[in-house]
Amino acid sequence: MASSSRLLFFILCALAHLVTLTIAQQPSYLYHSCENNVGNYTTNSTYQRNLNTLLSSISTNSEINYGFYNFSTGQDPDKVNAIALCRGDIDLNACRSCINDSVSYLTTNCPNQKEAIVWYNICMLRYSNQTIFRTLDSEPRFYMWNRHNVTSVDQFNEMLGTLLEGLRSKAASGSSIRKFATGNASAPADFQFLYALVQCTPDLSRDECSNCLIRITRDIPKCCDRKAGGKVIARSCRLRFETGLFYTPMADDELTPPSPSPPLLLSPPPPPSPSNVNTAITEGKDNKASPIVVIIVVTVVAFMLLIISICIFLRARKSKKKPERSTYSTPEAKDEIGNVESLHYDLNTIRVATNNFSDANKLGRGGFGVVYKGTLTSGEDIAVKRLSRDSGQGDIEFKNEVLLVAKLQHRNLVRLLGFCLQGNEKLLIYEFVPNTSLDHFIFDSMKRDQLDWERRYKIIGGIARGILYLHEDSRLRIIHRDLKASNILLDEDMNPKIADFGMARLFQMDQTQDDTSRIVGTYGYMAPEYAMHGQFSVKSDVFSFGVLILELLSGQKNTCFRNGENVEDLLSCAWKYWRDGTALNMVDQTLRTGSRTEMLRCIHIGLLCVQENAADRPTMASVVLMLNSYSLTLPVASKPAFFMHSSMSFSQDHNSRETESEVKPLSVNEASITELYPR
Repeated sequence: MASSSRLLFFILCALAHLVTLTIAQQPSYLYHSCENNVGNYTTNSTYQRNLNTLLSSISTNSEINYGFYNFSTGQDPDKVNAIALCRGDIDLNACRSCINDSVSYLTTNCPNQKEAIVWYNICMLRYSNQTIFRTLDSEPRFYMWNRHNVTSVDQFNEMLGTLLEGLRSKAASGSSIRKFATGNASAPADFQFLYALVQCTPDLSRDECSNCLIRITRDIPKCCDRKAGGKVIARSCRLRFETGLFYTPMADDELTPPSPSPPLLLSPPPPPSPSNVNTAITEGKDNKASPIVVIIVVTVVAFMLLIISICIFLRARKSKKKPERSTYSTPEAKDEIGNVESLHYDLNTIRVATNNFSDANKLGRGGFGVVYKGTLTSGEDIAVKRLSRDSGQGDIEFKNEVLLVAKLQHRNLVRLLGFCLQGNEKLLIYEFVPNTSLDHFIFDSMKRDQLDWERRYKIIGGIARGILYLHEDSRLRIIHRDLKASNILLDEDMNPKIADFGMARLFQMDQTQDDTSRIVGTYGYMAPEYAMHGQFSVKSDVFSFGVLILELLSGQKNTCFRNGENVEDLLSCAWKYWRDGTALNMVDQTLRTGSRTEMLRCIHIGLLCVQENAADRPTMASVVLMLNSYSLTLPVASKPAFFMHSSMSFSQDHNSRETESEVKPLSVNEASITELYPR
């Protein structure tokens, strides 16, 4: 019966998916505007003839097969320019059908205007006697919102901001024929999933597309605050988010089971533009949808229900199977490592991949092991972390890292591919990240030029999302405890990936703090309460993240910030500059371009993260929100915790127990290796 239930669930999800995709492909009118500020044309004029020719060529064009049309007809002053754009998930037939509907609609409802625009749910058509190609126009023409409210407002907004930011980057990086992105994320308790879509007209540059989406994203609070869904649509870009699936999934989407998407309501047009005077309309089912669709869906549902009934009947007739034997026959094989046995690599396979751990394959060395580059027979590059035999890490600690990292799946975390525990060898096999670690770029006078402000800001946001996943969004609550520049790896696109979980600690979801008798970390990144008393929490990681932000902005190490002829502590110097209103003086001189507003905001966030009192520091959820919402007012930062340049020493803490401490210098290796200790 269990398998029948799973089959039933799968089929129902598939049917819901089918219905959603069918509806998503149907054109449905949203809104239009007949512009009066550029004048009208007269009947049978040259402009009208040019317009008719152009609209006819768009509606009958069969050569363009990617959903973006850009045409011009005639000569000034009677030249007509037109842009038609279909949503990136729509097939070509549905696209052309929607454009044909748009042509008919505008010629009927805007009979004399030289400029007009109409939006359907899956396409847009715009024409004008003005230049509209390669021209950014981010004025929001209208908003739409879902009838339903969310209850976990802060969580919802944080997740929405993170999702839209990722989609914005993906869409802006698109080609000259498509700048479109969709995605989904796990939503707060009151909704299961959140789906979003963003798109720009592909004639825009990468920066123009990004700026357009940023501007309309800032309008979400105006229309859709606390709402479970919404749209903001401008001439050059659009976005939509919903708690139900409303688009056709792309090939690279990782879709979760869809839930029905409640209808949106169209808001009154925004007041700044006098031309927006159309009547508000409710988006519902398309009246033109073919009844054949309904017939097909009903037939498929009936057929599937019949199959399910037969399966349940046959299943009930079968005798119950005897319980299967465990795959493992020994008590030792029943422990936790069995949960990831499928990740086990044979030692000979790794020896071949690394050329028997040759020095030529060595990426770096740490206090307790070496990292090698390897290439599997399949051609896949890997990074092999080989713990030395006297590392002090036993099987339990090794299993801890395997089990911990194997359960973590996030684009900003280094992915564990497998492990090898054979004889005296303890190996961890990770994905190979080609651009080594962050410290090799920001602390290198030559390489730091490769990190302009846009990339550094992207790195800051990626690290923040990775830490947030560890703290709140994964199935576990994990404190990394060794966040530093050398533990942030960069992939081929300079996306950050947090590495090295050998020192990570697992918390219960309701646990907020713990302490340790062995303090291990990196000088300059450790929070004061951890360095002095062994107390660590999510706020310890927040402190380390704040140091990373300031290092990325300054391009200098936290322990040796050069201020003219003087060498100072980075946190001390950043606080002085901030207090004196000259914070931009600490910014890396190679950042000649970039948003000064963003830089100042990041300095502010960095100082909030390194405040001496852990309770004053924001959570990573708040940090992600601060990075994505410019309308959010930031708290006033207080004096940070200053580190002395002398070596750190400890005697006994207030609980009268010996506190051992080992402070590591900044890593100079090309691969991230953390010294591991028994816990």
